[in-house]
Amino acid sequence: MKRNSVALASGLLLASSLALAGCGSTTSPSTTPTSTTPQSGGTIVTALPADSNVNWYFPLMNGLDDSLYNAWIQNLMYKPLFTLNGNGSINYSRSIASAITPNAAGTQYTVTMNPKYKWSNGTPVTSTDVLFTWHIIQGASASNAPAPWPYVGAGTGDIPSGVKSVVADGPYKFTVTLNQPANQEWFIYNGLSDFTPLPKAAFDKYGTSTPSKMHQELVWLGQIATEPTNPAYQVVDGPFKLVSATASQSWVFKPNPSYDGHKAYVSKLIFQYETSDTAEFAAIKTGAIQVGYLPTSLYKERNSVAGYKFSLYTPLGYNDVIVNMNHGNKQASQNAPNGIGNIFDQLYVRQALQYGINQPAINTAAFQGNGIVEDGIVLPTPKTIFYDPNLKLLYPYDPAKGKKLLEDNGWHEVNGVMQKNGQQMKFTLDYSSGSNAFVQEVTLLKEGWAQEGIQVTLVPQPFSTIVALTNDQWDMEDYGGISWGGSYPTGGGLFGTPGVGLNSQGYYNPEMVHLIALTHQPYKTQAESLQALYNFQAFVSKDLPILFVPYASGYDLTADNVHGTIKYANPFTQGISPQYWWVSK
Repeated sequence: MKRNSVALASGLLLASSLALAGCGSTTSPSTTPTSTTPQSGGTIVTALPADSNVNWYFPLMNGLDDSLYNAWIQNLMYKPLFTLNGNGSINYSRSIASAITPNAAGTQYTVTMNPKYKWSNGTPVTSTDVLFTWHIIQGASASNAPAPWPYVGAGTGDIPSGVKSVVADGPYKFTVTLNQPANQEWFIYNGLSDFTPLPKAAFDKYGTSTPSKMHQELVWLGQIATEPTNPAYQVVDGPFKLVSATASQSWVFKPNPSYDGHKAYVSKLIFQYETSDTAEFAAIKTGAIQVGYLPTSLYKERNSVAGYKFSLYTPLGYNDVIVNMNHGNKQASQNAPNGIGNIFDQLYVRQALQYGINQPAINTAAFQGNGIVEDGIVLPTPKTIFYDPNLKLLYPYDPAKGKKLLEDNGWHEVNGVMQKNGQQMKFTLDYSSGSNAFVQEVTLLKEGWAQEGIQVTLVPQPFSTIVALTNDQWDMEDYGGISWGGSYPTGGGLFGTPGVGLNSQGYYNPEMVHLIALTHQPYKTQAESLQALYNFQAFVSKDLPILFVPYASGYDLTADNVHGTIKYANPFTQGISPQYWWVSK
C-alpha cells in the first residue's frame, strides 16, 4: 500500500493483486502509423504529479516518506521478490522467486530463488541478501528504532511480529515460519512481498548482530535514504541505474547493462518534477514530455493534443480525507493540536463530516463525472473478487442530518461555528497543491461542512510535505489516496495500531482489530475467506477511520512515438515498467 496524489503522472502499472476480472483502462488510439517492432535508443521524459518530489531512495520506507513515487524509483533499481501478472498470479518467469511453496496449515513458506539474477557488480542475488532485508525490517520496526524509522510496513502482513523465523536453506532458498496459521494468499501478498532482496555487501556497514550495531546501521540507512549520490545505490539488480537526482527538478536513469530480466530499450529515462498541472500540460504541448497526464479540468481536450494518444485508467485503490484522532500520548508531539484528537475520535463527528461531503458534486466538478463515488475502500472498478456488491453508501450527502448529529451531542452554533465546552469546530485542511482537481474538491468540502457549522481553513501544501507532517502539525489532510499496489486489500497496516504503518491519523477500535485479524486466518474455501474480507470492509464503511471522497480515474497522455506503455498497463497497482517502453524513430 502506498500513498498517492490524485493527479497521477501515469496509469502505467507493473504488478497486480489476486484476481482481475476486467480492464480498468480505455484508450483513444493514435492515427499515426508506426513500427510495431521495438527499437533501441532514445530518451523518454515522464512527468511526476504536480508538486510531487522523490525524496527516499532506500527500498524500505518509513511512514513519513512512504509514497507511490518513491516506490517507482526504488523498483527501477531494486527488483521485488516476485512480479505479478494481470490476473494476479505470480509470474515466476519474471521474478527472483522461482517458486513459493506454503504448507497446508499456512505456517511455513519456502521460497526458491532463480540463480540467474545478479547485482550490477557481478555478485549473485542470494538468500543472504534476503536475510539482510529481514534483519533490517526487524530492527526498523521496533518501538525503539532511531529516527527516521519505524518501517512503514510494520503490521502489514503481520510483519515482523507474526514471523517466528527466517532461515536460509542454501544460497537460493529460504523458509519463513509464522507463529500461527495464516491465510496463505494474504501472507504471500502482504508479508512475503516485503522481502525485496537488498545488496548486503553494499548496505551492511555496521552489522545487525547486536542491538548496538543495529542502532548504528539503522541511523546510517536512515541518513543515506535521502542521499541518492551515496555509492551504495550503484549496486542494483533492477532494470535501471540512477545517474542523477535533483530535488524539484529531475531524476535521470540509464539502463542497467547487467540486468538479468528484460533489458530496457531506451537509452535514458527521465522523471521530471512539475510545479503545477498547467506547467505539465504546457510541456506536453511543446513535446518536452513524452509520458504525462492530462489535467482533469481539461478532459474535453483529451483527443485534441496533436501527436499524443489519450488513455483513461482506474487502478485499484481509493481516495480519502483523514482527520487527526491522535490523543492521550505522553509526548505532546504525538497528539493532534489543540485537543482536536478527542473531537475527531468521536464517531458521530466523523459521521457528520461524511454527511457534509457532496461526492456527486465533487465528481462532476473535479473529475468530469469519471470518478467513482466511494462506499468503501475496495471499489467496483476495476472489477475484482474483493469488491462486495452488497455494500451500500451509508452516509450520503445530507448536511442537515450531519448538523443535527452534532446538536444531538451537545454542540451549538455560534456565529456559524459549532461550539461545545470551550472547543470550536474550526479546523485547518492541508491539501495537495498544484492540481485544480484538489482545489475544486476542497472548495466543495468547505462549503458542505460550513452548512453544518464546521469552519475549515484551506492550506495548499506539496504532497511530500503533507505526508511528512508530524501529529501536532495537522488537523485534516486531503493528500490523495491509497494504492493497494498488488496487496491483499485488508487493513492491518491502515487501521490497526495507531502510528503503525499508514495509520498516521491515530484511529483505533478493538472491533476493527478483530475483523482485520479474521481476514488473516486460513479458511477452507475462498467464499469464507472473502466473507471475512467483506465483513471488515463493511465495518470500515460504518466506522469511518477515513472520510470518503470520489476516487479519480487517471488521464494519460503518451507521445505517438512512445510504445509499450498501454500494453504493459495493469490497473491493480500503480507501479511502472519502463524497461518495456520504446521509442520509434
